Amino acid sequence: MVRSAQHVIAKPPKDVGFWEQAHLPLWLVQTRFIRVQTPLALDPKMIADKEQMLGELRLTREDSVLFLAETQNQDLAGYGWPHVFLGRLNVYEWLEMIAAHQARHTKQVKEIARRLPKVVENSQN
Repeated sequence: MVRSAQHVIAKPPKDVGFWEQAHLPLWLVQTRFIRVQTPLALDPKMIADKEQMLGELRLTREDSVLFLAETQNQDLAGYGWPHVFLGRLNVYEWLEMIAAHQARHTKQVKEIARRLPKVVENSQN
């Protein structure tokens, strides 16, 4: 997202019409009553060990925080690009979408954890 935003804000903002600005509400992203399949197939080459993937997630978050700090005095509302399901989002809406997307995945993990069998070990053995 940060790379896309940096690319978009390097140029003057585009005037977009009212209907082109319209998008689905962002609260839909974190709801679990709408199940959506990813448009991208999972590439096994993208899967790494847990610590490496957590490190990449941390770097992505650091890049996002740095981007926010670097652009805090700019109005980024006029800059945007389309989301595959929601429609066109401006930079601020993309940031909101990332937070909502994270909340959605947290709910997914909790749902999976609730379905796992509960195993109780006897500590005396």
